[in-house]
Amino acid sequence: MDKSLKCGPIANEPQSVEGPKGFPVGGPRDGELASANNERFGELDDILAPNGKPWPVTPVVGGRVYRFQWWLTAPHSTAKFHYYLTRPDWNQSARLTRSQLDLEPWLTVKFQSGEIPDNAVAHWARIPSGRRGRHVLYAVWDIADTVNAFYSACDVNFG
Repeated sequence: MDKSLKCGPIANEPQSVEGPKGFPVGGPRDGELASANNERFGELDDILAPNGKPWPVTPVVGGRVYRFQWWLTAPHSTAKFHYYLTRPDWNQSARLTRSQLDLEPWLTVKFQSGEIPDNAVAHWARIPSGRRGRHVLYAVWDIADTVNAFYSACDVNFG
C-alpha cells in the first residue's frame, strides 16, 4: 500500500483486517465494513465518505476474467472466500453498508472441511457486468475454526 496516502496503521498491516464472521447476516457493523469494526484501521471506512480520502482505484471491465490474489501471512483452516460488489445505484459519498452491496456473492470459493490453503491463494473469476464508474469490491475470507473472518475492500472503476 502506498504510505504517502497517510492511511494510518493499515499501511503496515493490510493482512490484519480481521473481525467477526457471518457476513452478510452478521459480521462487521454497517459503516465499518471496510475496517471490520477494527478502530485501528478506521481510515478504511472513509474510503469514499464525505471527509475521506479517495483510495487508488483499479480499472476493470465488466464481464472479463480477473485474478483475485490473497497473500496469507498466517494461513488458517478455511471455510470459504466470498466476494460482493456495490449495487449500481450505491451512494459513493457514504460509508459502505450492506444496503449498498449486492448481498448475493458473485463468487464463492468453498474449502473442504477446514483445509489450510498455501500462503498464496488466487481465484480466477469473471467480474460482473452491468456496472459503470466507481464501485467497491468487498471480499471475505471465512476462517473455519474461529469466530472471525478477514475482510478486504477494493476500489474499482468500470470503464
